[in-house]
Amino acid sequence: MAAQKKLYAGAILRETRLKLALTQKGFATALGVSVSYLNQMERNHRPISATVVLALAQEFGFDVTQLAVGDSERIVADMREALADPVFGKDTPPLADLQLTASNAPTLARAFLKLHRAHRQNQDRLATLNEALGREDIGIAPLPWEEVRDFFHYCDNYIDAIDRAAETFHATARLDQSDKIDALREWLKIHQNVELLVSPNAQIRLYASGIKRLTISAQTSIATQAFQIAHQIALLEYDDLLEATLDFARFGTSEARAICKIGLANYFAGAAMLPYETFLNAARDCRYDLEILAGQFSASIEQVAHRLSTMQRVGAKGIPFFFVRVDQAGTITKRHSTTQLQFARFGGACPLWNVHRAFEAPGQMLRQLAQTPDGIKYLCLARDITKSGGHFRAPVQRFAIGLGCEIAHASALVYADDLDIQNTASFEPIGISCRICPRENCHQRAVPPLERSLSINHNTRGILPYSIE
Repeated sequence: MAAQKKLYAGAILRETRLKLALTQKGFATALGVSVSYLNQMERNHRPISATVVLALAQEFGFDVTQLAVGDSERIVADMREALADPVFGKDTPPLADLQLTASNAPTLARAFLKLHRAHRQNQDRLATLNEALGREDIGIAPLPWEEVRDFFHYCDNYIDAIDRAAETFHATARLDQSDKIDALREWLKIHQNVELLVSPNAQIRLYASGIKRLTISAQTSIATQAFQIAHQIALLEYDDLLEATLDFARFGTSEARAICKIGLANYFAGAAMLPYETFLNAARDCRYDLEILAGQFSASIEQVAHRLSTMQRVGAKGIPFFFVRVDQAGTITKRHSTTQLQFARFGGACPLWNVHRAFEAPGQMLRQLAQTPDGIKYLCLARDITKSGGHFRAPVQRFAIGLGCEIAHASALVYADDLDIQNTASFEPIGISCRICPRENCHQRAVPPLERSLSINHNTRGILPYSIE
């Protein structure tokens, strides 16, 4: 039997004490340990004992699952990719140092990542500076969508206050009935005195505040119509809640704040259409069959998959999933992971991942057993998503979505029933990004790993035109 992994979570323990406004002596007394022992645990010099974990749950109602998977895995993955940048040279810190930094000094690690991101942005702008010479509007502004992406990334893609408000709204608006559009129309009229029109116009959603009229495009699916109506309701009825959440986020630019408000309204809409407790129970009952869930809740496959990746409510967590959406060029347009698999911050996803093959098999749910370089195994699902413009000359959007979980949870999914998950040979090797992937003989490698040195022999050619040392 494998030895049990020791649990080091000093930063979380220290943050919990500070939030409770307790001294080390008071916190140690409540946990039933000495002050010196607590000090060693907070500094990650000792692992957290089972007695302390039990005391945290009993005395403070602490969700102990937060100790097992926190921000550290995300921070380590992000730091590894950042440190692969040539600007740092070849003296890459060992993995153990990165893990220690993520555990002991997560605020410092995030500051480092923010600094590196600013460096990358500056480099990207300087690369095109020649075209801008002589202009007066040259400036180095932060990228607001990256600020927003990181906000949701480090919130585990779960915003408790908004999620619970949306769940309450679902009940009061009676959205459990088959005709959600009529239910939303009635709610808008009663609570906001807003008229709802479904019309074949070019705008997916258009709200005229002067005449209090919301127009939704009839060219979109019923699921999209309901989602867009709920999005507007979030802006009208729950604006104070959205603004309070934005205040908490403390974005550096007004653009980031404005973009995040769209994201929060979208979050409300998804949670309103797929209320947490009801949706999670339904997912467990049908063993996470996406098509059954889409039909049951009158939602799209993408909405269902995205919602599954947000089931992180304290005390009622679902399976930890990763969710990603890519376009045909391989660009990641949505990404989130509550698993140990973390997506590349720069560039596209690993080409060996089945999400890229979804474009070749429209309408099919592709399955893949995959293993990352760290040895962790996953069940990965992928499917193409087509969004019609509603008329002949309208452009058609095509994406592929990926959803997956660690193999330990695979038996809960209907998609794993006939897969040989016990056979190691069934798992395909995938990576995160070529920049940091250590695999030496990958036939799809695009660029060499930046943290490894190369050996080039002009008289020999293998899978790659170089050898990785």
